[in-house]
Amino acid sequence: MKKYAMIAAALAASSLVGAMPAQAACWSATSVNAAKLRNLDIMLMVTALRCRMGPDNFQPDYYAFAAAHQAELNVANRQLRTQLASESGKGGPDRALDKMSTRIANSYGTGHPTMGCRDLKSATRSLAQSRSQGTLLAAADAMVGESEFAGRTCGAQYAATRR
Repeated sequence: MKKYAMIAAALAASSLVGAMPAQAACWSATSVNAAKLRNLDIMLMVTALRCRMGPDNFQPDYYAFAAAHQAELNVANRQLRTQLASESGKGGPDRALDKMSTRIANSYGTGHPTMGCRDLKSATRSLAQSRSQGTLLAAADAMVGESEFAGRTCGAQYAATRR
């Protein structure tokens, strides 16, 4: 009887291992930057919704921003899906990206931690008008800071072992 219990436990453990998503050892700088851009986009969207009833409504500026930078934001989202595909397991990268997006949106539910609607409106309007390469990433660094995935970047030691 004890033998069967051990076999059942071993089978259960092996099926759980197969069901768990694989964890990537690290994220490339490109993936971390893509996460920063996703964070910037969602932060602007959520805060634009929060500010829409006041004198500093910047929803039209957010829509202009999203339209002006759609290609760059789409590239970032594809990069995130690729990164998350190796980690997402059963739910797939789209579900993992949805979870990530929900977590980001919820973090801005009470607004931006340091910027008010007026500041966000001004920044969003400037971003909507800018076409300079690297502007979004610089804005993301300034407005949302480090991505939760920044700690997952590959270090030199890791890169040396992967050659």
